Amino acid sequence: MTLKNLLLLGLLYISFQSAAQDPTFTQFYSNPVYLNPALAGSSGCPRIALNYRNQWPQLSGNFVTYAAAYDTYAKNISGGVGIMAMHDQQGQGTIQTSMVAGTYSYYLKVNRKFRIMLGAQAAYFQKYLDWSKLTFGDMIDPRRGFIYQTGDVPRGNGSHGFFDVSAGLVGFSKNFYFGLAAHHLNRPDESMILGDSKLPIRLTGHMGATIPLGQRGRYSSSTTLMPNVIYQYQNGFQQFNIGAYLKYEAFTIGAWYRNRDAFILSLGLTTEKFRIGYSYDLTVSQLGGVSGGSHEISMGFNLKCKKRVKDFRSISCPSF
Repeated sequence: MTLKNLLLLGLLYISFQSAAQDPTFTQFYSNPVYLNPALAGSSGCPRIALNYRNQWPQLSGNFVTYAAAYDTYAKNISGGVGIMAMHDQQGQGTIQTSMVAGTYSYYLKVNRKFRIMLGAQAAYFQKYLDWSKLTFGDMIDPRRGFIYQTGDVPRGNGSHGFFDVSAGLVGFSKNFYFGLAAHHLNRPDESMILGDSKLPIRLTGHMGATIPLGQRGRYSSSTTLMPNVIYQYQNGFQQFNIGAYLKYEAFTIGAWYRNRDAFILSLGLTTEKFRIGYSYDLTVSQLGGVSGGSHEISMGFNLKCKKRVKDFRSISCPSF
């Protein structure tokens, strides 16, 4: 049996023996509503975000995730609104998850320099399990691999839909911002077979700053450094990301480190109406030699504002 098959078995075993973790994008701010519901409408004008991620492409059990979102600020409801869709495939479609969500965030001016946005999100998930693609121990021949038919039979109908509730908070000034988010607050049952499997709450904390480098020295006034920290926790799984983006004119380069698992490198191009970014996760764990890392592409479109809202301040967070 090859190493790749063993890894695939391990991934499938984990999927059924423990509660699942949510898909994660490493261009964290390229789909802000996915990161934190409170970021809906945070740019002031309408925008569209598209994301694609292929994690561990050299493994037959890779993870492929697509997402699309639209959000804008609406003065008549004193906040932002957004809609989002996501589709995730695990193990060449063995497990598939689709989600649609609606988001509202309330914009609050605390004082002349500081703002708060409070967000709430309602979502519907549909999960599907293709039992025919599963492999079991009784199918394995010690020398020839998977050659037998399994005696295991499907349990349940292999699909399940459920509603989900999330919330978030963001506070920001001109050059500093922080946020907290909690997804799956109602802990819905996500089991696709017999039995219960409560979806664990995902907690996210993020913080960053925008530091202009043009006041002194040899750098242009259009050069900006954006250090960031993002922490996520779900069902005992912890992910700590620390990194920074350097923006010069329309170009952005970023580098992140994720808790002894990967280095993340990203490149981005931003214009007034359009942005595109690419990132690569260089795996440094034991999977590094066979996984192929992770590739991610994002695109965004800034739509025209009908009229700028007076006294509205957008968050100066990164685009990737």
